[in-house]
Amino acid sequence: MNRLLADAILVAHFGFVLFVVGGFLLILVGAACGWSWIRSPRFRYLHLAAIAFVALESLVGIACPLTVWEDALRQATPAHPSFIGRWFGRLLYYDFPPWVFAAAYLAFAATVAAMLKWIPPRRMAGRGASGPRHPSA
Repeated sequence: MNRLLADAILVAHFGFVLFVVGGFLLILVGAACGWSWIRSPRFRYLHLAAIAFVALESLVGIACPLTVWEDALRQATPAHPSFIGRWFGRLLYYDFPPWVFAAAYLAFAATVAAMLKWIPPRRMAGRGASGPRHPSA
């Protein structure tokens, strides 16, 4: 049961990373292709918050809670890793010094923040407006 839960956490962790990295790529491609949804303020600020959280964790020296939780579950049942544990772990975890990750996360967070200026989100609808505007007939 612990191994199954550890694998589920690993897949969720991978999904988070996919949102951060894939979201960035989708913003770039979407801007070039004219996709309007990549300018959604909710998406853009959630995307920035996700990488900012990761960068802050690395600056403070805190391990990702998902990694800590997964490691604790895997240590509780030492066995050979499952297929999911082995392959997703290879995609997600690398053996570099902590400063390398901190520098990469900070640079990526700064780039995502800069993208708010280069490819700005659309204005939030309904802010200060009395209601929807319709053209006169």
